[in-house]
Amino acid sequence: MVNTSSDRSPETAAAARIRRAAIEAFAESGYAGTSTRAITGQLGMSATAMYPHYRSKEELLFAIASEGHRQVLDHMRAAGAAAAAEPGATWTSRLRAVVAGFASWQARESRLARVVQYEMRSLSREHFHELAAIREETTAVVADLVSGGIDAGEFGVATADDAVLAIMSLCVDVCRWFPARGYREPDAVGEVYANLAASLVQARLP
Repeated sequence: MVNTSSDRSPETAAAARIRRAAIEAFAESGYAGTSTRAITGQLGMSATAMYPHYRSKEELLFAIASEGHRQVLDHMRAAGAAAAAEPGATWTSRLRAVVAGFASWQARESRLARVVQYEMRSLSREHFHELAAIREETTAVVADLVSGGIDAGEFGVATADDAVLAIMSLCVDVCRWFPARGYREPDAVGEVYANLAASLVQARLP
């Protein structure tokens, strides 16, 4: 995670400014369509001023993608833990909370999420595989809940894989279209997707 404390060094503060500018540029024009000069030019910096912080455009993309992947994983885990701690928690309520957290994050951080979801292939092989491992952890958060609900007889699907694939695909796509007419509140999007997830697993109400 990126340090956002007030005692951050000037170098780290500059790096954060570069990341923010790059997120906007990559989300707008794509990684391939954005030059280092275009990113630093937004900040009134020369292109060479980036290199003490990020040695290449690819390293900058990796820093952004790593931050986004870890943010959403932490957000989902926190949502799941909070739901599990509620009295009378069920597999359905826990799944709904995690999916709501996942989808609302994709909406709230749509520019960052767009870079995270759609620019992975521009990373080096080593960086790609490092983030792919985090993506597997993210998928596992949902998969464990779906499998738990099936084993408990609370969900009506035969196997978890298809439902998990559908849920994850729906959620990651939010950043592509958000905001849209009728869907401008991230929490409202989260609620819609939580309902969809419950339907996909054929959750049985108590």
